[in-house]
Amino acid sequence: MIRALIGPFVPQTLKNIFHAASSFFAACVFGFPARKMRIVGVTGTDGKTTTVQCLSAILIEAGHRVAVASSVNFRRGEEEWVNTSKFTTLSAWKLERFLREAVSSGCEYAVLEVSSHAIDQGRILGISFDIAVITNVTREHLDYHHTLEVYRSVKKKLLQRAKKAVVNLDMDRPHEFLAANPGHSITYSRLDGAADVFAEKIASSLSGSTFTVEDTVFRIALPGMFNVENALAAIATATALGISRDVSSSALRKISGVPGRMEFVPNDRGLTILIDYAVTPNALENLYRLVSEMRLPASAKIIAVFGACGDRDRGKRPLMGEIVSSVADIVLLTNEDPYTEDPQQIVEEVRAGISNKILGKTLFILFDRRDAIRKALSLASLGDIVVVTGKGSEETMAVGDARIPWNDKRVILEELQ
Repeated sequence: MIRALIGPFVPQTLKNIFHAASSFFAACVFGFPARKMRIVGVTGTDGKTTTVQCLSAILIEAGHRVAVASSVNFRRGEEEWVNTSKFTTLSAWKLERFLREAVSSGCEYAVLEVSSHAIDQGRILGISFDIAVITNVTREHLDYHHTLEVYRSVKKKLLQRAKKAVVNLDMDRPHEFLAANPGHSITYSRLDGAADVFAEKIASSLSGSTFTVEDTVFRIALPGMFNVENALAAIATATALGISRDVSSSALRKISGVPGRMEFVPNDRGLTILIDYAVTPNALENLYRLVSEMRLPASAKIIAVFGACGDRDRGKRPLMGEIVSSVADIVLLTNEDPYTEDPQQIVEEVRAGISNKILGKTLFILFDRRDAIRKALSLASLGDIVVVTGKGSEETMAVGDARIPWNDKRVILEELQ
């Protein structure tokens, strides 16, 4: 309670000093567990979770005991559980404790999702990274970082701290990230043949994608070019760790999907129902580009259910509305995680970017997310595509200071019944 009251009045620089000191102290208390494993940190605006899941699968296939801390799950050897914290990167104390327990359970590797907040606040100060992976940097978290350039500079700090860096040549201005770790960078690409790991002969469909890296064929049950990039990030990192292409290929073939990321919901109504985390303009653009290719027959409707997170970058909201409405035939605006912000304001700011939609016919505003999902399903006919974004596999919804139990897939299945 006290923290909630005084937090807004404490400068972020002072908070960061506290976080950094806590991080170092926590590492001391738990015996610097990161030094007893090989640590891989994955950062970027989009693709972190899928990259972490792909890489951990490769490491396990290679016979290693692995710890994972991602937005969707935690893993420690054979033990696995859902991340219900709503944090990409845990607090320093929780993260150091997790790593200590991973060491105690015999883990040789830890693969961590690393957020820009965690980097900026020094929450990972006590962790030494063998490899840092950058997937991309697009507009996000400007409520915190204020400008895209500051956001990019924060991401670079992780690469500067690592022994090696893995960089996506297909991202915007990759040379800046290569310069963050000169002489120790490994690159991947599906567009630039000069990359260390270059994907050729790419074929993508709803069932997944195939491509080759040199003479090795890869098959992943993850559709979309963005997932090819995520797989390449994992392959490049595995290469840096001395794992063969054959092992990587074998591991990636076994991945059936990532919870809440391009996840299809089974149903007996002949609908394509898709849930995805997609909370940035870039993620939505990639997703709806793929969804538009899925529209068969051409008369099939695309029905979108989405919103925007409260207490976050407000400038991206109309951009998200513009992207979704440019593809979807019917749009349903709803709550996502309003936190302490007025849901009406959030929805109106998203709506400002929506065009060519008529309220009550092709545009609906339903603040209750269950009502929005129910309405979307009632409007869908055989062959239509229903896309629900913003929550992915999350187990709670943040309303004020409360965390209300919520899972999109579970609610969709309940409403289908």
